[in-house]
Amino acid sequence: MTAQPLQLVAEEHSTAAAVAVRDVSKTYGDGHSSIRALEEVSLDIGKGEFVCLLGASGCGKSTLLNLIAGVYHLDQGTICTDGRVGLMFQEPALFPWLTVERNVDAAMRFRKVSKDRRRARAFELLRMVHLDEFATRRPHELSGGMQQRAALARALAQDADILLMDEPFGALDAMTRTVLHDEFERIWSATGLTVVFVTHDVREAVRLGDRIVLLSSRPGRVVDEFAVDLARPRDMESAEVAAITGKVITRLRAEVRRHGH
Repeated sequence: MTAQPLQLVAEEHSTAAAVAVRDVSKTYGDGHSSIRALEEVSLDIGKGEFVCLLGASGCGKSTLLNLIAGVYHLDQGTICTDGRVGLMFQEPALFPWLTVERNVDAAMRFRKVSKDRRRARAFELLRMVHLDEFATRRPHELSGGMQQRAALARALAQDADILLMDEPFGALDAMTRTVLHDEFERIWSATGLTVVFVTHDVREAVRLGDRIVLLSSRPGRVVDEFAVDLARPRDMESAEVAAITGKVITRLRAEVRRHGH
């Protein structure tokens, strides 16, 4: 008889890591049509650390994020998270019939936060993302960048200790993305959040991350890591960012070629 894998999520016990991933594998489907998305992935993410996940399309980055969130079930291995987990995706996915304030409020209503506290906290978060003057607007009245700010406020309203972000700025134009990089870095520094950030953009990963974790092409495995020991805030066009970006791209290309052969 095969032993059943154990998955531990949001454990109450103390741990040195905010997220501890141990020998995690995930397969979609059965038989000949099955797809092995992840294979024996192990990773520790420290409290307050900003970790970016990189890899070719289909390497399992988003799958790993959803496993950490508990959205998907593990085939094998364990995942332990120390703290409340929040999610933010590429699309803002705001409720179109609600105002910006009510969208942020909704994240707290599920946790049964009192009405007065919800209102105060919603305005606090909207001020943090510079949307307090737009609290009564509906999503269609906002630009794409403003909608993503609102989605960030809603993610923060989950009172998360760990924020999982799946290409949250990928659909935005370059200038808006740069502005949101600055804003989000400011918020991250102020709150002490642990962030796991999925991106296809190597320069974005170097701009934001403390550490870059590179996954192999399918099935995804951790094949390399890069520490980004640069002072903040970072200039996307600086020689230092460009140098680390070049190293990561070289390693990523080598991995893609290896998979192709």
